[in-house]
Amino acid sequence: MSQLSTSAILIRRTDYGDFDLILSLFSHTQGKISVIAKSAKKSTRRFAGVLELFSELDAVVTAGRGLPVLQEASLKNPFAQIRTVPSRLAYASYWAELIQDWMEEHVAHAELYRLLQHVLSELDQGRVPAAVLSILFQMRFLRLSGHSPRLEHCVGCQCELPAMRPDVLGVDIAKGGIACPACTPACDHAQHLSKGTVKQLLWVSGGDLNRAARMKFSPQAIAESLAFLERFVPHHLGRQPRSLKILRQLRGDER
Repeated sequence: MSQLSTSAILIRRTDYGDFDLILSLFSHTQGKISVIAKSAKKSTRRFAGVLELFSELDAVVTAGRGLPVLQEASLKNPFAQIRTVPSRLAYASYWAELIQDWMEEHVAHAELYRLLQHVLSELDQGRVPAAVLSILFQMRFLRLSGHSPRLEHCVGCQCELPAMRPDVLGVDIAKGGIACPACTPACDHAQHLSKGTVKQLLWVSGGDLNRAARMKFSPQAIAESLAFLERFVPHHLGRQPRSLKILRQLRGDER
């Protein structure tokens, strides 16, 4: 890479020395890239008000001796309202951390870029509940990363969803999906999903983004979906995202 011009979303920023910043950009054309913004903390002209978390930028990056260097950046979509509401900031931080931890450097993923762009835009405008956007993001992120939960049949006996009885199903996180009563693991904190919630999770995992984001979830479906996904994702990621703990504390439901 001699020079790269691309749209990118700023998903992480770290102080480096007295004046520089190390940035993680999720770009439309190159996937995740780490860059250095030299003198970004002292410059009042080059990057003033531009390098805010979750902003979408038009960035120009050139090769350096070490990290690529961010030469220019202009705001494309500031998504400024996200940073004014703690709960919105927490949700955006959680999504960004998943991308930061799971995606490899310089692997383009246009569909995931569009997904992040979409949920940040909706979160910024406040038209769709943040919890519903998080359900949408997590389900689609799991599909795009090859870790979709198995929700169409029992992970034990393979009984298909329509044939399962009763209407409240068990969950086997380790095996990656729903379980019929006979196959549900015996434990003190067994989790359950109603059939209606399972069908909604399947629906939002694909199809048109705008329609999926506007699907009506009942309070019960939101609670069930978040509880399931926020256990499923860390288990299959292999670690607990730090931002998830903060998000749960803000919601008052730390588990």
